[in-house]
Amino acid sequence: MSRKITQEAVDAFYNNRRFNKSNMSVEISDGQTLLKLHGNTIAGINSQGTWITDAGWPTRTTFERLNGLDDVRVNTKKGQSYLNGQEWDGSKTYIETTENFDLSVAY
Repeated sequence: MSRKITQEAVDAFYNNRRFNKSNMSVEISDGQTLLKLHGNTIAGINSQGTWITDAGWPTRTTFERLNGLDDVRVNTKKGQSYLNGQEWDGSKTYIETTENFDLSVAY
């Protein structure tokens, strides 16, 4: 179950709305929507699709926020991060590409 702030931020992210509350924000610039935690971008939607990153902070809070996104399950086991069951180094990874992404919804 996601925290309320995660739900609010993710809702704003998917609905292309600016958001700023506590340690979360959603910014819209240069044709993309960015989800930020403590000022670090952890997810984005652009013309190529939707992507995530741990922004160098593989913390419980980062993972809780990312897990609020559709089709994302991030966790750590024995110091190794996993994205949807596959080892993940936290780098920018597309979870949905424009092949199956309706840009008319976000833009």
